[in-house]
Amino acid sequence: MGRTVQARSELVKSLGLSKGKPVSSGALALTYAALSDKDNAFLWLEKAYAENSSFMTSLKFWTAFDPLRSDPRFVDLLRRVGLSQ
Repeated sequence: MGRTVQARSELVKSLGLSKGKPVSSGALALTYAALSDKDNAFLWLEKAYAENSSFMTSLKFWTAFDPLRSDPRFVDLLRRVGLSQ
């Protein structure tokens, strides 16, 4: 909510603390999308897809992904998950 620099700092800190521990790829994708970091959002979405994460079943409904919806990578991902329109 307007504190992007602080959010990015906390995200990097959290990723550092999680080394060797499971991290929700979907949650990280959501966080990066909320920070308008499309490339990292897609990186983590692809990881969630590869992990068959249940997060992917709700991909279509997260408003944080709205800025990604027109990107061909998102359209392709929805198709692969079986959520295309």
